[in-house]
Amino acid sequence: MGKKNQPETPPLRVVLDSNVAVSALLFRHGELAWLRTFWQSRHFIPLASRATIEEILRVIGYEKFHLGKSEMEEVAALYLPHVEIITVTEPARRKPPVCRDPGDQEFLALAHAGNADVIVTGDKALLELSGKTRFAIESPAAFRRRLAAS
Repeated sequence: MGKKNQPETPPLRVVLDSNVAVSALLFRHGELAWLRTFWQSRHFIPLASRATIEEILRVIGYEKFHLGKSEMEEVAALYLPHVEIITVTEPARRKPPVCRDPGDQEFLALAHAGNADVIVTGDKALLELSGKTRFAIESPAAFRRRLAAS
């Protein structure tokens, strides 16, 4: 008797905070470069909103990264084709717990509106909310362990 066909588990729906996404994009041999490989191979689907995309584009444009316009477009092209764009409405912004850092609230709202499985962040203000949301909030290292276990 052959193996039964098991239904494939859908890829995780993941919100990467801007620092995590930018690190994975800009530092090809850096500590978070593995994330790029995983989203490109559809091990997870990065979720993004207009606000989070604008934030990532703003950060990769920082002078310290020395990227010209065409290089910035190349970097964006490594990420944007792989993301699922979520529209975050005002009610979605109010539902998740309030983060002590107002700048991080957009990531919580995105995770809530996009039915995310996890937010991946190194941000202490977000990590403090772990266990207080219907989605996980994990460090990149914890998320890597999660992927390795699946």
